Amino acid sequence: MHWAAQGGTDRHLLTFVGAATLDALALVDRYPDADERVVASQLAFAGGGPAATAAVAAARLGHEVAFLGAVGADETGEEIIAGLEREGVRTDAMLRIEGAHSGASVVVITRSTATRAISNRPLPRADLTSSPEARDLLAASGWVHTDHIGWEPTMRTLAELEQPPLSSFDGGHLVDGFTADGLDLYVPTVDALRRRLGDLPVPELLGRAAEESSGTVVATAGGDGAWLLSPGGAAQQIPGSPVEVLSTLGAGDVFHGALLAQVAEGRPLHESVVRAHAVAALSTTALDGRSGIPDRAALDAFLSDQPAASGHLV
Repeated sequence: MHWAAQGGTDRHLLTFVGAATLDALALVDRYPDADERVVASQLAFAGGGPAATAAVAAARLGHEVAFLGAVGADETGEEIIAGLEREGVRTDAMLRIEGAHSGASVVVITRSTATRAISNRPLPRADLTSSPEARDLLAASGWVHTDHIGWEPTMRTLAELEQPPLSSFDGGHLVDGFTADGLDLYVPTVDALRRRLGDLPVPELLGRAAEESSGTVVATAGGDGAWLLSPGGAAQQIPGSPVEVLSTLGAGDVFHGALLAQVAEGRPLHESVVRAHAVAALSTTALDGRSGIPDRAALDAFLSDQPAASGHLV
């Protein structure tokens, strides 16, 4: 893989930068109408946020992981941090913002369609990577992964480091001023690529994204699997993993963390995508985005019962 020739791969720490929230989740048979009460068959409280959930996925798979993000100096923030620490994620460089409320969401999930409606409280705003502790953490990392919240401060700080880590970006959300230039691994959704680049065939979208980033592109397509393109290669589609889905909440975030865990282990990109999609698929069997994430043994056991995913070139 082309990353082996670049600096940073001898460092094992994976650092994730961006959003962390605490979510309240309800599973219902259908969404309530105005002024109507619908009984929930399940209620849960769980940590969320794209980069934070990706960090949990990588930690669950056995990697050394740190998270950079901001919470309010409140009870919700302490629970967010405690949830990450229970997973073995380092939080020593996270920011606690006095006078701010931590990010939180209320999520209603329908059983019949596995779709969701979300109402959220915004995250506290802060420069996530400017502190000496954050810069030291990034400098000690082999890879850093960011979501839409973490992209701007992370890329700015990485440009200032003498030996920056390899970088990965969750491209599911559009970001003002975004450019994929300098990214080693660009992981948008197919829908996000179409919003950015136009309604083009997926292989052409990947080609344009690869030219922009000069790196590797993996575009997720939900239950239809994912597409990948390595430098000098052809676009390839990897099918999804069949599971009984309860909720897709956080599945894309889980995929990002699992994918980074696989490529950090030096696995070929095709194998990394297959394994990451299996991790994400297994996470959808639980109501929240984290409790269904498998560890390495559970992932290997699941894959051993599945037919080999060969994918196809386009």
